[in-house]
Amino acid sequence: MREKLTYGLYRTIFGALALLPFPALYAISDVLYLVMSKGLKYRRKVIRMNLRNSFPEKSEEELREIKKDFYHQFCDNIVETVKLLHMSDRQVDKRIEVIGGDIVDRHCAEGRSIILYLGHYANWEWVPAIVRHFNGPDFCAQIYKPLRNKAFDRLMLKVRSRFNPVSVEQHKAVRTLLKWRNEGKKTITGFIADNRSNVSISHHRMTFLNQTTPFNPGGEEIGKKVGAAILYLDVEKLKRGHYRFTIKEMTPTDMTVDSPYTRLYMEMLEQTIRRRPGLWLWSHRRWRYQ
Repeated sequence: MREKLTYGLYRTIFGALALLPFPALYAISDVLYLVMSKGLKYRRKVIRMNLRNSFPEKSEEELREIKKDFYHQFCDNIVETVKLLHMSDRQVDKRIEVIGGDIVDRHCAEGRSIILYLGHYANWEWVPAIVRHFNGPDFCAQIYKPLRNKAFDRLMLKVRSRFNPVSVEQHKAVRTLLKWRNEGKKTITGFIADNRSNVSISHHRMTFLNQTTPFNPGGEEIGKKVGAAILYLDVEKLKRGHYRFTIKEMTPTDMTVDSPYTRLYMEMLEQTIRRRPGLWLWSHRRWRYQ
């Protein structure tokens, strides 16, 4: 009962905020920016450490500008995610541009499903909207890790259902995608693969943003099991609340190394990050384990 009441409260507050027009939401975001960066100083030490270690060639002033850009995007992500509860198709089409939808359709026409690698860059919560720009898959799926707060987890599943993706819990990913393959369904499944990987369970490492970084090749391994094509989603922020999503083929040059597709994904993600560093999620303790 308590969980239901808490969810109802969350749903009411977020639903009311989602009815606000974008200018009002961005005004709220500007206030949040001051609270998070100046008042609470949200994870400031973690952000500083991550930036300093990733960009040793940059000056302190350059790192401060990246940090400011991060806080602005972080707060924009909050209000833009809330807006998904009441965001029309017209607003979606006006605010996102998708390039490469034909690549998805071509692989599906060949009878293959898609594993789509992406990162915590810019607004990843709007990524499922790309399904409006291709026709091949039977449906879209997203892999997620349930939140500890059950009421908030339920709310986020509601928010993320805006474009009708099937949400699959992380520990059920392999058997679910194998089940769909056996049923002959062609799907596109998004994998956000730049989370922290614990060295105690991951023996895969590479240099990423000037640091030795453990990584988890789960998306690649699942893709091989189901015979899927593995693609990368590059993201650009055109202006506030407007994004370009570009679907790209992934062609590793060296197939003899372990996890060639995941290594290439990390290289492509680093190129995306270096283009405009402030849009990545720097507050995450990705290098906690060394």
